[in-house]
Amino acid sequence: MANTIRSQEEILKKLNINQLNPMQEEAVAVIDVSPNTVLLSPTGTGKTLAFSLPVITSLDSDCKEVQALILVPSRELAIQIEQVLRSMGSGYKVNAVYGGRATSKDKIELKHTPAILIGTPGRVADHLRQERFSTAYIKTLVLDEFDKSLEVGFEVEMKNIIELLPNLSKRILTSATQGVTIPDFVELDQPVTINYLKETSSKLTFKTVVSPTKDKLESLVKTLNHIGDQPGIVFCNFKDSIHEVSSFLEDNHIRHGVFHGDMEQKDRERSLIKFRNGTHQLLLATDLAARGIDIPEMKFIIHYQLPFSKEEFTHRNGRTARVNEKGTAYILKWEEQRLRDFIPEAEIADITNKGTQNTQYWETLFISGGRKDKISKGDVAGLFFKQGNLTKEQLGIIELKQDCTFVAVPVAMAKELVAKLNNTRLKKKKVRISIL
Repeated sequence: MANTIRSQEEILKKLNINQLNPMQEEAVAVIDVSPNTVLLSPTGTGKTLAFSLPVITSLDSDCKEVQALILVPSRELAIQIEQVLRSMGSGYKVNAVYGGRATSKDKIELKHTPAILIGTPGRVADHLRQERFSTAYIKTLVLDEFDKSLEVGFEVEMKNIIELLPNLSKRILTSATQGVTIPDFVELDQPVTINYLKETSSKLTFKTVVSPTKDKLESLVKTLNHIGDQPGIVFCNFKDSIHEVSSFLEDNHIRHGVFHGDMEQKDRERSLIKFRNGTHQLLLATDLAARGIDIPEMKFIIHYQLPFSKEEFTHRNGRTARVNEKGTAYILKWEEQRLRDFIPEAEIADITNKGTQNTQYWETLFISGGRKDKISKGDVAGLFFKQGNLTKEQLGIIELKQDCTFVAVPVAMAKELVAKLNNTRLKKKKVRISIL
């Protein structure tokens, strides 16, 4: 394989990262020399980069088969890791396979065998049953968020997959949760554990909002108006609750996206895209959004419905006050509701002052061309600068997918840009452009 970048320095330079954080430095050093590693670190601290660097540098550029397998509990995490690995520009082929998209797409990509394969256990097990790639050269296995994979019922598939990996020499397990039992089938012999779960000094503030009504909807709206125009997540326990809350927020003119497991994969991805690029400042979600998805730093989260377990409470809270940032977790409770033992008694939030809520600046445009059409982010930016007459400040986040692209532009200019740029050419492809 030609033009492979193998040094850590080259990769970090490409990512515009000057220095790894202490957890990443220790993880890279340990994984390089240890056959079995357990990496425990909070959400948002950079575990993907921590294990990806030693995985890439261990690859053999002359081998044309899958050499590293990364198993993840969710489609979103598979997509996220694929994007991180591709952005590292190593020269090695990377693919992600997961449920919720056509198997035919996987089959096409697997015909040109990747060096690193990422996938959910169910989809990977299915491809192995069909013998769509060889396991003979897989030396490295990563179980990312392995406790979540066990929790959502992937134990049988994971066991079957590992039994089909005869030549493993390196196992890496990651989690943001303390004290999870590792199943025997992983065959993790005398692992080195890197534990940063206790070492992060959280800047998380807890506040309680007491609702006079059991449904808490009016109190939620008051809380959101008090918080004002900041990015955050409202957590619910069930998708039915999300439908109810979403309808109420719409009635109160509070813009938001929704995210839960029963949505089509395409709709889930687009909801996250709008959240990442600022089209929506607010995401209404189940615990599926508590970890394993690529979203920016939150200023706040709200427990609209209180979680059932300490683990989910911890993971929800981990979406804010990450790394060096401050954040607030609002606990929304009915005045007669008793808190579970793991939920702290916090100061009562003063939500009498009304802030500015939901001022929309960005709109998301859809472009019907992507990576497979040899279109780059630079091509897209050039189109909007030259023909759309945008300034750099007016062009938001560009997300390039395999067969389409999403671009954030000022909401006041969105319709004009569609009228001006629809049916223009990007590279050699005539593309449709519309408001998402």
